Amino acid sequence: MEDFYMGKLALVAGGTGFVGSHIVDRLLNRGAKVRIPIHMRKLNNNNPNIEILTADLTRQEDCLMAVEGVDYVFHAAGAVGSAAVKGNKIMQTISANLILTAQMLQAALASDVKRFLLFSSTTGYPVVDYPVKEDEMWNGPVFPGYFGYGWMKRYIEKLGEFVYGQSAMKVAILRPTAIYGSRDNFDPESCHVIPALIRRAIEKENPYVVWGSGDVIRDFLHAKDLARACLLMVEKHAECDPVNIGCGRAIKIREVVEQILQAAGHENVRAVYDTSKPTALPIRIVDTNKAKSVLGFEPEITIEEGIRETVEWYKSNLM
Repeated sequence: MEDFYMGKLALVAGGTGFVGSHIVDRLLNRGAKVRIPIHMRKLNNNNPNIEILTADLTRQEDCLMAVEGVDYVFHAAGAVGSAAVKGNKIMQTISANLILTAQMLQAALASDVKRFLLFSSTTGYPVVDYPVKEDEMWNGPVFPGYFGYGWMKRYIEKLGEFVYGQSAMKVAILRPTAIYGSRDNFDPESCHVIPALIRRAIEKENPYVVWGSGDVIRDFLHAKDLARACLLMVEKHAECDPVNIGCGRAIKIREVVEQILQAAGHENVRAVYDTSKPTALPIRIVDTNKAKSVLGFEPEITIEEGIRETVEWYKSNLM
């Protein structure tokens, strides 16, 4: 039986970025042809099945050019933020994501794209202390610390729902947990917790200060596992029906810290937990049973393996 992606043309918006580049790899391995819009970043990949297109996806005419003749769109373009982002940069992140998503959906709708992948987020869920299920998204308000970003992701889901109801285009919606892995963003101004901790461990920071108590609980998923889930969603469940994509394992930040220090060879230091620094929601874990049942998805990379791989990638590429 022919592979679902064999010979198809897939646009990966954000294909030069962290998650997008892993989606590109996965699509190429499945025999797809991949178009990548380039704006600010360069692409270091000479695969003959990659088509590079110079485009600014904040411009509607460029979005229309990008989706011309495309079968599937993987919309992984967007601005990133972290707990350290303050002031007007918060609105820059929110507005950039909304504008890019709306422009791409509009272009795809006008160009007879068959399937479109949207990234939502677990930041849109209300505050609960158990593995949250997909149908609980609208049961309460967003956690105050995620207010802007969480509501932006909720609205993006509604944009996808609107387009899905107005056209023949199928829409897949993922709600991924905290993502990490090779090619992550290690910029101290905008990176998330695992890359921030890895960079400082490799730099042998001493004292090694960690924001918060260390008891914050998260579900961390490797980007390669996420990319696999993305392809499964577009193939098997592009029904505008959101699915949690996570590791399915709850882990405390202090456990992650211990593994990072070991992997980075910075073991002769004691982590100092600074509870005066801002931290996010104490517990965020998701129920992953739907991903197993509708996609057959389970993660293949453990947190221990993933941290070791990410540390080695950092050492090989950023040192």
